[in-house]
Amino acid sequence: MRPVHTAAAQCLAGPVPARAPTIRTATMQQSLGAHFIVAAGWISRQMERRRSRRALLEMTDDQLKDIGLSRSEAYSESIRRLWD
Repeated sequence: MRPVHTAAAQCLAGPVPARAPTIRTATMQQSLGAHFIVAAGWISRQMERRRSRRALLEMTDDQLKDIGLSRSEAYSESIRRLWD
C-alpha cells in the first residue's frame, strides 16, 4: 500500500516525533550555557564594583579620611570605567 502524503493525512497521523539532540548539539548547548553563566557572573561583579565606587561619593570627609581617601580621590574612583 502506498503512503498518503496529503496534509490531512499527516494531521491525522499525529505530530512527527522529535529527534533527540546529537551529542555535538548537547555539548554545544552545555558550552553556551557555561559561557552564559560566566558572563553573568562577570557582569554581576562589575556592577557590584560600580556600586562600591559610587558609594564613596556618599561618604562624608571624615569617613573618607578613615579609609585613607580624599574627596578628589573618591570622585576619581567613582568615574572610572566599568572594566577598570
